[in-house]
Amino acid sequence: MFVDQVKVFVKGGDGGNGLVAYRREKYVPLGGPAGGDGGNGGDVVFKVDEGLNTLMDFRYQRHFKAKRGENGMSKGQHGKNSEPLVLSVPPGTTVRDDTTGEVIADLIEHGQEAVIASGGRGGRGNIRFATPKNPAPEIAENGEPGIEKDIQIELKLIADVGLVGFPSVGKSTLLSVVSAARPKIADYHFTTLAPNLGVVETEDQRSFVLADLPGLIEGAHEGIGLGHQFLRHVERTRVIVHVIDMAATEGRDPYEDYVTINKELVEYDESLSHRPQIIVANKMDIPGAEEHLEAFKERLDDDNPIFPISTITRQGLRELLFSVADKLATIPKHTKPLEEKDERVMYRHKEEQKDFFLTRDPDGAYVLSGARIEKLFKMTDFSRDESIRRFSRQMRGMGVDEALREKGAQNGDTVRLLEYEFEFVE
Repeated sequence: MFVDQVKVFVKGGDGGNGLVAYRREKYVPLGGPAGGDGGNGGDVVFKVDEGLNTLMDFRYQRHFKAKRGENGMSKGQHGKNSEPLVLSVPPGTTVRDDTTGEVIADLIEHGQEAVIASGGRGGRGNIRFATPKNPAPEIAENGEPGIEKDIQIELKLIADVGLVGFPSVGKSTLLSVVSAARPKIADYHFTTLAPNLGVVETEDQRSFVLADLPGLIEGAHEGIGLGHQFLRHVERTRVIVHVIDMAATEGRDPYEDYVTINKELVEYDESLSHRPQIIVANKMDIPGAEEHLEAFKERLDDDNPIFPISTITRQGLRELLFSVADKLATIPKHTKPLEEKDERVMYRHKEEQKDFFLTRDPDGAYVLSGARIEKLFKMTDFSRDESIRRFSRQMRGMGVDEALREKGAQNGDTVRLLEYEFEFVE
């Protein structure tokens, strides 16, 4: 089954917890702290595998979580870092953040990797908090939570040549004749519901990848018919082969078909108007096709080459394939990049996020939220008084106490953070 768009949840591994420990060795008086740091959590990494051509592996498993780091150990030993969770994807995969719509990665070349969700760093052990004033601290951090997000994974096939045209003009038959691909062929519209790929080899041993793409209809750029399910796959093709039913077996005018399809391509992506295009006049074995071809040439106002063919009699196929291979030889392999690569480092402005947000629940409780304060909370070990006092100082430094007073908080009022509750104390 061909799958080209899925939504999944990914989460980097949490960092391991730091340890509170002390040296307990014979003949070492006042040994001091010896709690090690936790290991880093694993990243979720996507890696391109050119052997794949579908997102089928993501259809039935929608949650992917990397392993957490190992906890710190005594004698200052660092917990083991977790290995990344590597997931294979086909070439042409684009990954977007489902919440913001931001493109996280555009994966094109075999072996290319991208970190989709970073693992959290390990928490520090008490050996890290020793100072001359406090040489034996009872403080250790919990591991940092890994990044978690919902993502949209979209596949845009990377083929050298894309076959476009109205339904039932003979695209699937052409692919089956010139390659070893065996797409479903029938005499009704939208027989092809998903793109089919085939490798074509010419008589002089040149080869290229040909994609039979589902039929277009008017309004496809707005999602009508198969719409965007088809159009995303034409973006990366180097040459467009426009197949036209020159016999007009369904009563449509061949030239109007040509104009309509080109309009849909441009409406979807204006850059497709500059893509090299070869016109294939198909079904030339049917009576009346020659007259339609002459009329088509008279009305054609561009210089795209025309190749009359018949997939039944195999007329013109040899010349067509040679022409396509010649055209590909003049076009460097490229894909549509997200951004032009530059040696310079590009810095983007990002709005500085607030440390916390303060709201009120209907029952009168004050609610603290925000990525930074929630991360500090999760990394605090509340089983130790010294860690609790440190978290209180951190909140005070962020301005939480002042914000609560401005909101009218009184001594003894309830303050919520995540699923926990505290009392506000003046």
